[in-house]
Amino acid sequence: MRWAVVACVALTLVAGATSARADDALWTLLQGGRQVIVLRHAATDQTFGDPPGFKLADCSTQRNLIDRGRAQAQRLGEVLRARGVPIGRVRSSEWCRCLETARLAFGRVEPWPALNGGPRDPEVVAARVHELRAQLATPPSDGTLVLVTHGFNIRDATGEMPVEGGLIVFTPLGGDRFTVAGRLTPGDLAPR
Repeated sequence: MRWAVVACVALTLVAGATSARADDALWTLLQGGRQVIVLRHAATDQTFGDPPGFKLADCSTQRNLIDRGRAQAQRLGEVLRARGVPIGRVRSSEWCRCLETARLAFGRVEPWPALNGGPRDPEVVAARVHELRAQLATPPSDGTLVLVTHGFNIRDATGEMPVEGGLIVFTPLGGDRFTVAGRLTPGDLAPR
């Protein structure tokens, strides 16, 4: 029995060390730029979706960030700056929760309809997936490209579904190829 406890403790320590090395490798990669961060907007009140008849130009008609989401977005920007991650372009869905996440984290944003959350028509979804995957495969010329969007858009294009405020780092390989370099959740973003 004592050996089982010792073995479990040893495995936990090895797993923790391996995880720390993986995290260090991801931060080193991000510090070098030329990556693509796909960020799901920060925390919202998930008890409801966007109400019927909402308008993109009127944030009061949409589901928006809550205080925790605003703090998540600000924290993300602080951590990326503190860790020396060079941020190039910041593109976002036109939904207010995505635009606000980008502005709070990075201080700037370019709306890009290909990151929008709707409509969910199959042809429109396929076109959005094509545009998003093309961005994931293209190395940014300056810094790291940030794309702020909705969970189901990320899932449609990559099969991944990060939590609100979570992000996935992609390494573009050119052509139509890219690889997942790592993932971070809001809980992973401790300042250094």
